[in-house]
Formats: sequence, C-alpha cells, structure tokens
Amino acid sequence: MKVVIIKYNAGNIRSVLFALERLGVEAVVTDNHDEIRAADRVIFPGVGEASSAMKYLKEKKLDTLICSLTQPVLGICLGMQLMCSHSEENDTNCLGIFDQKVRLFPNAGLKVPQIGWNNILELKSKLFEGIDENAYMYFVHSYYVENCAEAIAKTDYVVEYSCAIQKNNFYAVQFHPEKSGDAGQKILENFLG
Repeated sequence: MKVVIIKYNAGNIRSVLFALERLGVEAVVTDNHDEIRAADRVIFPGVGEASSAMKYLKEKKLDTLICSLTQPVLGICLGMQLMCSHSEENDTNCLGIFDQKVRLFPNAGLKVPQIGWNNILELKSKLFEGIDENAYMYFVHSYYVENCAEAIAKTDYVVEYSCAIQKNNFYAVQFHPEKSGDAGQKILENFLG
C-alpha cells in the first residue's frame, strides 16, 4: 500500500511519520501531484496558521488537487480545518470540501488553545471501530468546527463541537491520532485498513 503525506508549510509531519512506522507503514512526504494521485491513502496533517497554509497550497495548486482526490484522505488538526469552507483565523477561505466554518473558541474562562487530553463522544464511522465511546485523544487547537451533519465524533471544550467529520472519501479529525497512544494508533490503522 502506498501512503502519501502531503508536504506543505505546516508542521507536525515527523510525528505522523513515526506513528505510521510503528504500524509498519513507510509513507512518502511529497507535494508532487502525480505521487499524491497514485497513493492508496493520503494524509493531510498540519499545525500552523490557516491563511499562510492556504497561500502555499494555492501556489503549488494543491488546493484543487486535494479536492479532486478519490482515494481515502485523512485531514489532521489544521488539515481538518483547511478542508472546511472558511476559517475565522485571518478570515481565510479554505478548500470547501466540508461546507463548515471554523471558529475561534469563545472566551469563557477556559484556556485557549485547548492543549491536552479530552474525550470523544458519539463515534459513528469505521474510523472508530474498536475505539471506546469516551476514549481520550490529544488536542492542541484554538479553532474548532461547529457541530454539523457530517460529524462522526464530538468533543466538549468551551462548547460542544465536531472533532471528527466525514464526507465520502474525506475524513478529518481535530485531535492528533499520532500523539494519542494506542487508541490513536488504532484510528490510523482503521484509516489504512
């Protein structure tokens, strides 16, 4: 199986590579369109800022490529947010795979960004086979996707929100499965399955 991690100017690719290695999978990190198209699975991770990430994706024409992919694609953290239609972070138009807005957590007395472990609820996808309801995942983010019809998992922090969404072959998670222990590894395994 050929697994590709999309290379763009957003961090955190190393930890995804290590998590895949632990599963015995060697992934290729690339922004080459042909290699991405030829992959069996595509992972679109990211930690960073939405507008500069979108600028890079557009310059490399990765924005149109990602939207056209037909194999399973997994967005992680910033990758998930960029798959939505718009982010409040620097008023950024994103890829629009999911018709959802990404919002800044309201100031409600809890620390923003959310950093650390939180449980996930209402699990609804093959992505979560073998994962217990209320399992804990590792989060680092200031922006979130509102509850929506495409939600396949939810989390509560300041507000209840969609921490995982799915539409056709596109999956996206706000948490970091690559940093979420055995349960996170199982999610990656399910995606690769």
